[in-house]
Amino acid sequence: MFDPTIFDNLKVAFENQLYDLDNLDGTIRITGRTDRVEMSVMSREFAICFALAEEPDISAEIRLEATVADLSAEILELKGERPGCLLRICFGIEVSRTEAEQACVQIDQILQEIWPGVPLVQTLSRIYGRDRDSYRNEAELRFERKIDEDQMEDIPELISHSMRSLEELKSQLLS
Repeated sequence: MFDPTIFDNLKVAFENQLYDLDNLDGTIRITGRTDRVEMSVMSREFAICFALAEEPDISAEIRLEATVADLSAEILELKGERPGCLLRICFGIEVSRTEAEQACVQIDQILQEIWPGVPLVQTLSRIYGRDRDSYRNEAELRFERKIDEDQMEDIPELISHSMRSLEELKSQLLS
């Protein structure tokens, strides 16, 4: 009998709730999905991207990662180990080159208000030779502790906070 891992259970829980918001409620649109096994280090990664239905220019991505150490500790039921998954939530938006610094400050304020205490890393990038007047801002929330099935009941709140973040970013940066 197949016993799903923590990673599998969390992945399915996120998928179910996000696809319901897309297919049933129509409040978001799923724009991408990744489900990867990295054979060289035997790790797993799942990511699902979405945007508010009425504002596709700002995206959110929920990413789960499980290392070989986490997967083996769980499967082998190693004593003293606490297997789980890393959770990252990223937000992507185009910002003008001339207002990039101000936009980064605003993004930091918005996300720190909604996600207090969660470390935030912003990365600006652009493709050389294309649109020199804008950058892609990737704001990544890096949760420091692993999650497992004990946090399953937190998933609706994580999704709600992600949607609120998209709405606030939209109202503060695109208006």
